Amino acid sequence: MKIGYDIYDSPIGLIHVVVDEIGARKVEIFEEDWIKYKNKHEFILKDVELCKDVILQLDEYFKGKRKNFSIPLSIEGTQFRKKVWEALQDIPYGETRNYLQIAEAIGNPKAVRAVGQANRSNQLPIIIPCHRVIGKSGNLVGFAGNRTPTQKLLLEIEGVNVDK
Repeated sequence: MKIGYDIYDSPIGLIHVVVDEIGARKVEIFEEDWIKYKNKHEFILKDVELCKDVILQLDEYFKGKRKNFSIPLSIEGTQFRKKVWEALQDIPYGETRNYLQIAEAIGNPKAVRAVGQANRSNQLPIIIPCHRVIGKSGNLVGFAGNRTPTQKLLLEIEGVNVDK
């Protein structure tokens, strides 16, 4: 299977995009995590052409011209995680939900922690908008471990006022 990566210089920093013949496979927004990923996947070579649609849509997103992504996804995960990721894609641009609301949306209101874990394991941040999930109190919590400054920037790009 053909697989390649490219780099997009975004308003939040360099974003590494990995695409295969099926679709977007990985979006890495943190350099140190990209280095770890690339070291485990040394066979992935730069392929601008393969990644161009994903890069274009990310660019449109950051310029305020795109609110929903329309690219094929190539994601792996359990059925539960895929269900969570589908629910994340239903959160409208410029809005947020909390972990309990996502758990309820997938019909499993007691799975709040598992929703958090699925959110954390999302391989396609921004495209699958895990940044739109916040704590029940309205605080930014748990984004990519605890990289809430990036979460705040993404929400502000979408016009969400985040003071917490």
